[in-house]
Amino acid sequence: MDDFIVRALLGGMAVALVAGPLGSFVVWRRMAYFGDTLAHSALLGVALGFLIGLNVNLTVVILCVTLALVLMLLQRQRRLATDTLLGILAHSSLSLGLVAVAFLEGVRIDLMAYLFGDILAVSHEDLIWIFLGGVLALGMLAALWRPLLAITVHEDLARVEGVRVTLVSMGFMLLMALVIAVAMKVVGILLITSLMIIPAAAARRLSSTPERMALFAALIGCLAVAGGLWGSLTWDTPAGPSIVVAAALLFAVIFSLPGAALLRRLRTPS
Repeated sequence: MDDFIVRALLGGMAVALVAGPLGSFVVWRRMAYFGDTLAHSALLGVALGFLIGLNVNLTVVILCVTLALVLMLLQRQRRLATDTLLGILAHSSLSLGLVAVAFLEGVRIDLMAYLFGDILAVSHEDLIWIFLGGVLALGMLAALWRPLLAITVHEDLARVEGVRVTLVSMGFMLLMALVIAVAMKVVGILLITSLMIIPAAAARRLSSTPERMALFAALIGCLAVAGGLWGSLTWDTPAGPSIVVAAALLFAVIFSLPGAALLRRLRTPS
């Protein structure tokens, strides 16, 4: 295979290995729209990175974490529902990012690559960032696994048992921001959340424990990356959207298999 295909495959699978387990918590906690809001704000982080001369990935992480903290503060008020707040912040930050990009005179930005990914252009430097960010994210997720599970099952009970709910929630938001910055090159800002949600939703059908669901989600994500890249090279389609389509097809196949109901009946309680 050509070198650029190998880099794309390695980068995509590295992202899938991180996005799958993290996406399991996104599915369990019903935070898909929250993930979309953070992902949409990434474009503003890209524009700010170019404006102030900082590393783009770093500014994306900083902005996503800042937006997550703002959301936590705004959720305490009772005037607006959470989904309304998420909608306002998601579309406002994305639009503000598009406007900010227009003011970057003398800087050429491939807007489509940031919006929909450019995995076939992954460089060796991008691979280093993806692998380092992925290892850091997996390490943080492993450290937060038990308290995150406790909060997901019953937040009030977890608080009574001594879990630092606010601190763990902030750590989870930092994880999402890091994964968004890592995955931005692979599937793009507009499709990042789908790479977390679709494999995890498919894995839920086949899993009997949280750990198995995280493992299956990572494996399904890797299959989606491989299938999407193959489809992109075969039919000359955009690579990022092709990966998401492959994930959606895997989801449909898993849910339509006759053995899926049997697997559900054979599952032992988690």
